[in-house]
Amino acid sequence: MLKFKSIAISNSSAQSTFRIRQLAALSLTAMLLISGCGNNTATKAASTSSPAASPSAAAEASSVPAADKLNIKVSFYPMYEFTKSITGDLANVEVLVPPGVEPHDWEPTAKDMADISDADVLVYNGAGMEGWAQQIVDGAAGSDLITIEASKGLQIIEGTEHEHEHEHEHEHSHEEEAAAEADHDHGHDHQHDESATEGSGHDHSHNDTAVSEADHDHDHGGLDPHVWLDPVMAIREVQAIEAALSAAFPGNAAAFHANSDAYIAKLEKLDQDFRAGLQNTKRKDFITQHAAFGYLAQQYGLTQVPIAGLSPEQEPSAAQMAKIVEFAKANKVTTIFFETLVSSSVADTIAQEIGAKTAVLNPIEGLTEEDVAHNLDYLSLMRQNLEALIQALNE
Repeated sequence: MLKFKSIAISNSSAQSTFRIRQLAALSLTAMLLISGCGNNTATKAASTSSPAASPSAAAEASSVPAADKLNIKVSFYPMYEFTKSITGDLANVEVLVPPGVEPHDWEPTAKDMADISDADVLVYNGAGMEGWAQQIVDGAAGSDLITIEASKGLQIIEGTEHEHEHEHEHEHSHEEEAAAEADHDHGHDHQHDESATEGSGHDHSHNDTAVSEADHDHDHGGLDPHVWLDPVMAIREVQAIEAALSAAFPGNAAAFHANSDAYIAKLEKLDQDFRAGLQNTKRKDFITQHAAFGYLAQQYGLTQVPIAGLSPEQEPSAAQMAKIVEFAKANKVTTIFFETLVSSSVADTIAQEIGAKTAVLNPIEGLTEEDVAHNLDYLSLMRQNLEALIQALNE
């Protein structure tokens, strides 16, 4: 049974703990200077087991004593990059799901649970993505572990087990696409809007869109958690994480906000490039291995045609496969998208049946070892997705 610390969490208590660490570090520095053993270079914390996430230049330039760094655990890779880009050198950020592991399959070990309970902060996506997270959140009540649900307050869309109602009446008119695009606010003025403010709470309560998955069956409960694959939604998640960290640790709020703004500028450019690249493609529908791209499709006027449902492990039935093949032939689909971290056998089978090719459309649920070796990150992988979509939708 996981045992959490008994101190009740509040912003003031979290900040007090952090100030004690700072005072202890300052006292130690003063003693070293008096004894002639001072060192102008602050001790660096041990490198984390997480992949590099390209923090802002301001964060890279800082040097913070190890004792002053926040200890933050994050659930899977996108949460790592978003959080590390905000905290820079002010925190040790470690991702729980290791490279090469599909996060739908992963559950924390006893050691992972102990590491989480010893951390200052846990950041997770929510909306049912991490089936184990609600147990942590429930257990954190009355402890000093701060939990941040990055998707809290966002409009979570319903996903279906099989989204194959392919009447193909999704030949969106230019007017419909313009109207849909107008519904989205792309002002990104970095004000912490309503969704970010709602995401900043640490009251450990179970929000309306979260899904309780005590049985850990990797079912998202009918909700689509893949919000990070829409750059606009990713901005909202970054804002929510930054707002929550700034509220808990106001002494670092200015740095967190500056780092967040720098990273959001990159996400805004990514959004602009997706919008420009996908605006006038020859076709608007794409077939993908599992239903991970609903938010991206909705944002840019596309239609996702998934082979399986929200879980990548879900195997389609023979009838569903036949429907996909029929749809692909009728609409002259030339590319079947598969993804990293799971088998491509179903996509390969359909591609062979219709004489199409396969290509990667990456849900960025984790990095492969090859991604790590090539220093790829969320931004570069999303740009690879954009290039793949542009090519497939213009054939």
